[in-house]
Amino acid sequence: MAAYIIGNIEITSPEPYASYVKDVGASVAQYGGRFIVRGGRAEKLEGPLEPKRVVVIEFPTVERAKAWWDSEEYRELKALRRRASAGSLFVVEGA
Repeated sequence: MAAYIIGNIEITSPEPYASYVKDVGASVAQYGGRFIVRGGRAEKLEGPLEPKRVVVIEFPTVERAKAWWDSEEYRELKALRRRASAGSLFVVEGA
């Protein structure tokens, strides 16, 4: 069953974040992932959450998504993202 990592990210340091964006795709692809949404225009329809930079990454399974999250390939990139932004990320099983 497909799984999705979903993030709502507020960029706090644009230049380092741009470096993250440039490099993260290769690590995602190594784990069978692909970007579905990558920061397009977002508009709130209901609820308290204010969308910032919304990201959705599809993986073949939750296990592959978590393997990427915990991977050596993503470790330094994750640290860079955390220094350059704030936000929430979670993994969800697809239908």
